[in-house]
Amino acid sequence: MKNPSLISALVWVLGLAPAAALLVACDQRPTAEPVAQAASASVPASAPQPMAVASGAAVPPPASAAAPAFVPPPDSAIPDNEFGKQVKLGQRIFNNTGQEAPKFVGNSLTCANCHLDAGRLADSAPLWAAYVAYPAYRRKTGQVNTFTERLQGCFVYSMNGKAPPAGDNVLVALESYAFFLAKGAPVGTSLPGRGYPAPDDPPLAMDFARGELVFQKKCALCHGADGQGQSSHGAVVFPPLWGPQSFNWGAGMGVIKNAAAFIQGNMPLSQGNTLTDQEAWDVAMFMDSHERPQDPRFTGSIAETRQKHHDSPDDMYGLTVNGQLLGKGVGPTVKP
Repeated sequence: MKNPSLISALVWVLGLAPAAALLVACDQRPTAEPVAQAASASVPASAPQPMAVASGAAVPPPASAAAPAFVPPPDSAIPDNEFGKQVKLGQRIFNNTGQEAPKFVGNSLTCANCHLDAGRLADSAPLWAAYVAYPAYRRKTGQVNTFTERLQGCFVYSMNGKAPPAGDNVLVALESYAFFLAKGAPVGTSLPGRGYPAPDDPPLAMDFARGELVFQKKCALCHGADGQGQSSHGAVVFPPLWGPQSFNWGAGMGVIKNAAAFIQGNMPLSQGNTLTDQEAWDVAMFMDSHERPQDPRFTGSIAETRQKHHDSPDDMYGLTVNGQLLGKGVGPTVKP
C-alpha cells in the first residue's frame, strides 16, 4: 500500500480520521455466551482508507449496518447435565407458574401469558432480551435493579403473589432458563424485539365504548364475554384480563400504553398487527378500566396511591369510569 500524503498523516495523528475505521461488535458474530459489546480497531483490507481532509473539517460518521435479529437456541440445545435440569425446570415454571411455584403465585396467570412462546417470541417482551439488559435503572422502583429483582417484581405485581427470596430454586431455575435463551446475545444493549412495539398515538381520544366493541368482536371468543378467561380440565387456557384472578393494579400491563403495545403486536393470538392503532388503544383502555387486585404499594388512600404510583393519563387507577371509582381492589391482596 502506498504511503499516505503528508496531510493524511497529519490528520491521522491529530485524531481526525473518520470513525469508519472502527468495526463495532454488533457487526461480529455473537460468542457462545452473552458478552459485552466492544469496539474493534481492526480494519478489513477491503475497507475504505482514511481520506485526507482539511484541518477542522467535519468528517461524516460511518454508516452502520442493522444488527441481525437474535434467535434464541432451540430446546434441543439444552444440555443433558445438572445445568440443563435447571433450564428445563425454569421453562416449566415459566409456562405453568401457578403449578410449579404455587407459594409465590396469587392468581391464574403464567409468565407465558404475557411473554409468548415460552419467552422466545420477539416483540412479546422476550426473556432473552430482558436478561442481557440488566442490571438497569427502573423508574418504577427508582433504583438500579438486577435481573433477579426484575423477576421478583413480576411475582409481586403480574402474578399478584410474593417475591421468591434471592437464591430460591424458583429464581435460580428461571434465571438459568433466561441465561440459556440469551446464549450468544450481546450484553448491555436493547436488542431488536425487546419489549412490545409501541403503537402510534390514536387519531381520536381513547374511548371505553369503542373499546368494548373491539373486545366483543376480537377478544371475547377466547377471554370470555366477562373477561375471565377460559379453563379446560382445571388448567387455564386463556387468562383472565381483569377481576380477582388477573394481574394487580401495580403490574405493567395495567398501564394502557403497555397493554396497547402488547395487544396490537400479539393479539388476537397468532393474528398480531391486525388491529388498528385506534382499536388497540381503545380496547386496552377498556381492559384496564375494570377492577382488579389492589396495588401492593397501596397506602390506605386511593388518591394518595394514584399520586405516588399511577399519576399518568395512561393509568385508570383512582379514576371514575361509568360511575365506579377504580382502585378499590378485588380478590386477595398480598403484601410483598
